[in-house]
Amino acid sequence: MSIRIGPKDWADDPLQNEDLAKYPFLNDVSEYIRQTHFDFEEYNRPEFKDIIETAIERIETEASGRLYEKLDRFQREVFIFLATLIIVKSIGIESVLRKYSLFEAMRAEKFLTEDLKRERNEQKRRLLLFKIFKELFNVDIDIDADDERLFKVKITDYLKRASHFHEQEWKLINRMVNKGYVYLDADETVRLFRNELGALVYDKVKMMQLLTLPEALKTKIEELRTKMTHRYEYRATAVTDYPPCVKHALEVMGRGENLPHSARVMLATYMLAIGKPVDEIVMMYENAPDFNEKITRYQVEHLAGMKGSRTKYSVPSCDKLRNENLCFATAECDGIINPIQFGRKMRK
Repeated sequence: MSIRIGPKDWADDPLQNEDLAKYPFLNDVSEYIRQTHFDFEEYNRPEFKDIIETAIERIETEASGRLYEKLDRFQREVFIFLATLIIVKSIGIESVLRKYSLFEAMRAEKFLTEDLKRERNEQKRRLLLFKIFKELFNVDIDIDADDERLFKVKITDYLKRASHFHEQEWKLINRMVNKGYVYLDADETVRLFRNELGALVYDKVKMMQLLTLPEALKTKIEELRTKMTHRYEYRATAVTDYPPCVKHALEVMGRGENLPHSARVMLATYMLAIGKPVDEIVMMYENAPDFNEKITRYQVEHLAGMKGSRTKYSVPSCDKLRNENLCFATAECDGIINPIQFGRKMRK
C-alpha cells in the first residue's frame, strides 16, 4: 500500500518561505522573482553589498570543493542564489561552473534528505516530493505506507538514473524490488537525483542572458575571474604512451567533469604502478567538480599502501574495466590483459 503523490493533490499548495530558502531553484522561487519585478540593478543598492559578499563566499567555498551550509532567510537567500548565478555565468570558467553546480546540488541534497527524515508532517513531506521530483523531473515518488522511511520509484525511472552509478549497491539485483517499484531510503532517493539537480543549476547558468552587469558586481567578478583562472588553469598531461582507458579518464578530468569511483581507482593505481609520485597524482584530480585535496590524497595514499591496511592495490584488469564500462580499447590494445602492459607493448 502506498500514498500517491500527484498533481491533483498538491499542484496549488505553497511551500513555506523557510522551505523555499533551501531550494531556490524551484519553480515557486522563479515565480516569486517574476512577481517582484526584480531588476539586476538592485544589486547596486548599499543594502545589497552584504548579499554580494555572501554570494562570492558561497562560490569560493564550492569551487574549493567544500559544501556551503549557511542558510539565510528566504528573501536574502533568493537574491544570494541569483547573484551566484550571475557571477558564475560572468566568470565563464567551465570548471568553476561544474563545481558550483555539483555543490549546489549537494547542498540541496543535504537539506532535502534532512527534511524527508525529520519532517513529521506527512503533508509537508508529500509536498516536498511533489515540488522537487514531479515538478522538476516529472518523476512520481511514493511514500510506502507500511514504512514511512521508505520511498518507491518506478523501475524504469530508477534504471534511467542508476545506470550512471558504477557501485554494486546501485545495481537492480541488489535493490529491494516489488510490483514494478524499487524501494529506497531518504538518502538513496535524493542521491539518485543528484546529477539532475546539478544539471538543473548548470542549465540555469548556461541559459542566462546578461546584457549588462550591475556596477557593484563588475569589479568583484573580475577579481574572482582572475583568481579562478589561476587556480583552475588546466595543466595538460602528456598522454602519448597511456592506454585508451587512462587517456579517456584524463580527458574527462581535463573537461572539468567527474569520473565514477571505479575510474578514479583505475587512474590512481595505474599512475602509481608507473611510478608517478603521490603529489602529482593528486593534482590530476584537481579539475574534478568534487575535488577535495585532503580526501583525494588519503585515497591515493591508501591505494599506494601508505595508509589503512598497508596493502598496495593493483591496476584493474582489462576484463574488469570492460565489465564496468571503462574500457575504450583500440587496435593497439590487442593481446594485453591489463592496462599496465600497454606502455611496454608500445615501446617494443
